[in-house]
Amino acid sequence: MSLRALAVAVVLVLAGLVGAPAFGRQDPDPKLPPVASLTDGVWMKGDLHIHSRHSKDSSNNPVRKIIALAETVGMDYLLISDHDNHVLGDVAHNTWADPEYASKSVILLYGAEWTTHRGHGTALAARPYDHQRLYDVADERDVEIARVKKALGIHLSANHPGTRDAFAFSFDLVDSVEAWQSAVWANNVGNMHIWDDMLKSGRHMTGRGGSDSHHGYPDTPEQKTPLSYQAAENNVGTPTTWVFAKARTGQAVVDALTNGRVAISANPFSPRVEFTADLDGDGRADMMQGDNAKPTGKPIGFRVQLAGKSVVTAATYTVRVIKDGQPFAKLQMSGATPSVDFTDTPAPRVRTYYRVEVEGPPTPYPQVPGSMALSGNMLGLSNPIYFNFDPKF
Repeated sequence: MSLRALAVAVVLVLAGLVGAPAFGRQDPDPKLPPVASLTDGVWMKGDLHIHSRHSKDSSNNPVRKIIALAETVGMDYLLISDHDNHVLGDVAHNTWADPEYASKSVILLYGAEWTTHRGHGTALAARPYDHQRLYDVADERDVEIARVKKALGIHLSANHPGTRDAFAFSFDLVDSVEAWQSAVWANNVGNMHIWDDMLKSGRHMTGRGGSDSHHGYPDTPEQKTPLSYQAAENNVGTPTTWVFAKARTGQAVVDALTNGRVAISANPFSPRVEFTADLDGDGRADMMQGDNAKPTGKPIGFRVQLAGKSVVTAATYTVRVIKDGQPFAKLQMSGATPSVDFTDTPAPRVRTYYRVEVEGPPTPYPQVPGSMALSGNMLGLSNPIYFNFDPKF
């Protein structure tokens, strides 16, 4: 082809006059692993972003108070993620070494809020690791940070990416993103937008929640601070992150978080959103949120269902279906076990994802009563069901 012909072809493609593929959507035929069992596992709930007294900007929040509340509300796992810059990276001899960092009923993970000049992230693992190494490379190039992260074998999550402390590193570094931060649902528009952008790019990236709670209830009036009111509004589990783990272990929690079998609810007592799909049309679900498969070219049935004891039988719940970052359907469901079905036909060789958001009557959280007004009618959300996402991306 002559240079002139090549130039003309480029202009035509840019002008949309020839058949250029849809931006970021057309993929080669990826080789996908089989979908894991939908029954071999257990739903576990917890919080992955909380600050104790080891963070200098907290108040009245010793480790014992946080864990006691987590135990009271039935949490299965917990990460106290104190600011690593407040202890110059030495979380191992501060939060992790705190004699109060123990529980007989709650699985405690190890991590910290990686607090840098370019935003915040949560580093976490099932066992202690050398967090100092991650802290020490915070000002290095992303490729060096990626090397250290891989060597440490940790899960890294982008915290509140749509806020003033936006995550300004490459999202290739992270395994998940904090889509829902704190009880104030209205403040998460930017976080959700960035999450959808990452999904549209082809990243199989888990959306998780995190309360980012800093303040506990003062034991005496003298201990009260100007921010003590937050204890009754934003505390452990506002929101709550649910993971479908293969076992009741810390490593299974981290693996489930990475794999994306995750839902988020407004608080520990709110119903959990379960999102499944019937890929082969036999009337039984064979995919859940977080799963990735090749579409058949035929219509696929999807189901949204609420699970939990706090479902209001007389209520009507609204389901918003998001497809590839855009509104796809608005549905309603009700009853003792609310559920609703919808059908769509994802293209055989196009990258596609679906996720859902559910609104309904707020669920009371007696220990944190002010959180209901802040989360409003936002009850919970799912992670996506994916089609044709390349696992090597």
